[in-house]
Amino acid sequence: MPGRPPKPALVHPRDLPKRGLGTPEGRAAFIHAIAHIEFNAIDLAWDAVYRFRGMPDAYYADWVSVANDEARHFAMLRERLQQLGYDYGDFDAHNGLWEMAEKTAHDGLARMALVPRVLEARGLDVTPGMIVKLKSLGDSATVEILETILREEVAHVAAGSRWFRWFCERAGVEPEARFRELLAEYARGVLRGPFNIEARSAAGFGEDELAALQQLSS
Repeated sequence: MPGRPPKPALVHPRDLPKRGLGTPEGRAAFIHAIAHIEFNAIDLAWDAVYRFRGMPDAYYADWVSVANDEARHFAMLRERLQQLGYDYGDFDAHNGLWEMAEKTAHDGLARMALVPRVLEARGLDVTPGMIVKLKSLGDSATVEILETILREEVAHVAAGSRWFRWFCERAGVEPEARFRELLAEYARGVLRGPFNIEARSAAGFGEDELAALQQLSS
């Protein structure tokens, strides 16, 4: 297990209160939720480095670079929280990202398929809508941070695609069919559309994979 600060308290997602972006507290809670995702993403990237041994040097270079990006994203979001009078740990959070890391700890192929290409790729789908909403509220500081994160997360998901296909080739399995199987086995409950087809295509998703995502989420 990675080291964790004493806060935030981790609760079931259904126990997190729904807050609108229209209030200062609601906007801080929203930024806190994104910061928590980035905090977990640091651990996920380093776990990918630590857990899966005997990989090519390029694999470790990719995930160390991702960890560096995620740490920078977290620092930007934490600074924004502090500007609003809050800090990381002031709101409850959930542990869904790390739970998927535990489920895939036995298998690098499943890890690459399900953490970067399902959970982290979710950010590619939802961030554009968040940016539109925050622009309408005049929050240009948070918009700038989210635009940076969205741009850089495409490369992170692409690294997941690249190493997922590498694991599949080593195992002698067809990547798109295996991805569909893993989605059905692990991820049916976390798939929600609509999907950002343009960003996911840039991050290494093929047409059949995108069709499988849409079918399983409907």
